[in-house]
Order: sequence, then structure tokens, then C-alpha cells
Amino acid sequence: MSKFYLLTVAMCMLLCAQRLSAQEKISKTLTLDEMFHLATENSKQLKVSQTAIETAKRATDVARNLRLPSLDASLALSYLGDATLLDRDFGNITRAAMPHFGNNFAFEASQVVFAGGAISNSIAKAELEEQVARLAYEKDQMNIRFLLTGYYLDLYKLINQRKVYIKNIEQTRLLIEQIRAKQREGMALNNDITRHELTLQNYNLALIEIDNNSDILNHHLVVTLGLPYHTQIMPDTTILNMNLVNSTPNDMMLIAENNLPELKTATVNIDIAEKGIKLAKADYLPSVALVAVNYLDGPITIEVPPINKNLNYWYVGVGIKYNLSSIFKTKKNVRLAKAQQSMAVDTRNVITEQTETAIHTDATRYKESFEKLNTFEKSLQLANENYRIINNRYTNDLVLITEMLDASNTKLNAELQVVNAKINIIYNYYKLQRTIGKL
Repeated sequence: MSKFYLLTVAMCMLLCAQRLSAQEKISKTLTLDEMFHLATENSKQLKVSQTAIETAKRATDVARNLRLPSLDASLALSYLGDATLLDRDFGNITRAAMPHFGNNFAFEASQVVFAGGAISNSIAKAELEEQVARLAYEKDQMNIRFLLTGYYLDLYKLINQRKVYIKNIEQTRLLIEQIRAKQREGMALNNDITRHELTLQNYNLALIEIDNNSDILNHHLVVTLGLPYHTQIMPDTTILNMNLVNSTPNDMMLIAENNLPELKTATVNIDIAEKGIKLAKADYLPSVALVAVNYLDGPITIEVPPINKNLNYWYVGVGIKYNLSSIFKTKKNVRLAKAQQSMAVDTRNVITEQTETAIHTDATRYKESFEKLNTFEKSLQLANENYRIINNRYTNDLVLITEMLDASNTKLNAELQVVNAKINIIYNYYKLQRTIGKL
């Protein structure tokens, strides 16, 4: 038994196994919008981002607590030892009895009415950081959508490539039968059959690679979307008929400024830096608070002899507190905050520049993809016509087998180029939508 025959049997068995495995899966046709919805519900990465938003909300609630009054209560119980009386020269020492049980209860309430803007700016900063968390969620959502779009379109591309290869496999098998018929009549050599069988095996091997790549992409999609592992996702064929909206680069830049999470985050970071400067400058100013205090102490030890009674007293008033060290410490904090603001502004400028460049590049590639499709469609027409002519001439023994193989390969490549070009138009469109923040 020849090695060629064993290789053929092995490939056929592998193809049959793959087809049986595929039959066990449940096909599910999904549109891109349906896939995006599933990703929003089931993506683990988005759940992490959602948790970050909830954490930022809690931080904002904590910052708002600074506006609430401060209430403190304390209770102390103590044992007082006897007092010792002595002269100024530490002589004539005598003992004086003391009430031994001591107690202290205090209740203090205060409400800050002025803190140099520290409280309001702290709350505003926390709210801005909450916005950053929401924008991070939007960014992750767009990234996942774009990733899924790439997988989805690649899967669609592989499915179409599979159809092309199957069609060429059928044509090659038919051609082999024709050559065998001619061989039986003494009009063809056995080498002609061998060369076509080798081409057939290459097609089968390419088909195996396509099936494996399709399985890998399908697994990525299934895991990200939270679907059962036995699900076989089938792309919606109507996607090639979708209405693609074109915009000018200037319009797209305006859209990006209003929608792109990276640009919006950079703008919010500038606002956060400005709040940081105000917070640093707040240390220059005193804090003012309304206070109310009540004390209950016993015994009264300020009298001699001590009075074994409780003394309750209270007061209300205004408290002013100023940190004198802020005169020379705060200046450095303000400089640091201004440096952070400058860095935030520079970062936004860089992101803006990168976005403008990306928009120009993606818009150019998107336009180019249409031109490629037109070129590949014309090439396919020529390749089909060439294959038809060469096939007729080969059937009539007017050309060599090498010309027939070249025509077949040219036709196959042209068909694949057209299939890929159609998918690339959709991909470049969605890539452009991600760049401007509309995905």
C-alpha cells in the first residue's frame, strides 16, 4: 500500500471526523447587534468594569459624607487615688482623701461651614472619577465589540472560503474523471492524473485548516458571549447588504470628540487635575465650624477639698482652625497639582493627535477597500473567462496540464480575493466606527 494512498485515507477520515463533530453542534445565526447585546450581558471583562463603576459610586457617597455634621460621644470611668499635699519646698507632706470613683461623659457636635472649598472640590473630584469609570466601561465595551466584530467577520470569511474550496474540489474531481477517461483511450498520461490528485490533496488540506480556524474563532465567540460550548455561530449573510454611512474627516473628528471614550476621559482628567489644584489651595485658608459640646464630669477636683458631685456644663459657638505649617507646605502641593494638570492637558493633546491620524488612516483604508473590491471583481471575471477557455482547450488537447493548473489556481485566488474584499469593507467600516467612538 503506497504512502500516497495512506495519506489520502487519513485526510478523508479526518474530514469525516470533523463533519461528524460539526453535526453535533447546534447552529445559531446571530447578527452583530445580537452579538453585542449578548456580550454586554455576559462578558466577564465588562462585569469587572461595571464593578469599577459601583466602586466609584461608593467613593462619591463617601466624599458627600463630608457635608454631614460630625457627632462624637465618649464615656470614661476611672479610679482616683488620694491626693498628696506638700509645701513649696516639698516638705510637710500630708494626705487628703479623694472620692475614688470618677466619671466623664462628653458629647460633641460640629458642622463645618467653611473649609476653603475642600469639601465641595473633593465631592466634585469623586464625581469626575466616577465619570472616568463609566468612560472606561464604554471603552471596554467598544473594544470587546470590535474584537467580536473581527472574529465574526473572519468566521464569515472562512465560511465563504470553505464554499470556494469545496466548489474547486468538486471541479478538480470532475477534471480527474475526465482525464482518466482520456487515459483509458490512450490520450492522457498517468502523470496528469497524479498532478491533479496532488492539487486535490492540497485543496483538502486547506479545507482542514479552514475548519480548524473556524472552530477556534467560534470558540472565542462562544466563550465571550457566554453561550453553550456546543453552539455553532453562523454569521448573518445580510450583513453584506448593510447601508454604510460615509462622513468627511472633519465631521468624523467632531464625532470622535463627542463620543470617543479616550478623548472624553482625557478631558475629564483635566477637570480632575483642576479640582486637585483647588484642593491644594484650600489648605491656605482656615476651616470654620459650628460646635456644640456637653460635658458631665465627676467628682469636682478643682475644689479643695474635692466635691463628690457631678458637674454638667455645655457650650455652643464657632470654631476656627488654621494649620500654620500650610504657609510653607501647601506651595509644593499646589506646584504638584499644577504639574499634574499640565500632564493631563498634554495627554489629551497627544490622544487628539493620535485620533486625527487614526481617522485619516482608517478612512483611507475604508475607501481603498471599495477600490480593491472593484479590482478583484474584474479580475474574477477575467479569471473565469480564462479558466473556461483553458479548460475547453485542454479538453481538446490544445494546451498542457501546467496551463490548466495555472488557470485553476488563478480562478481560485480570484474567488478568494473577492470574498475577502467584501468582508474587508465591513471590517474597515467598523474599525472606523471604533476610531470615532460610535461602535
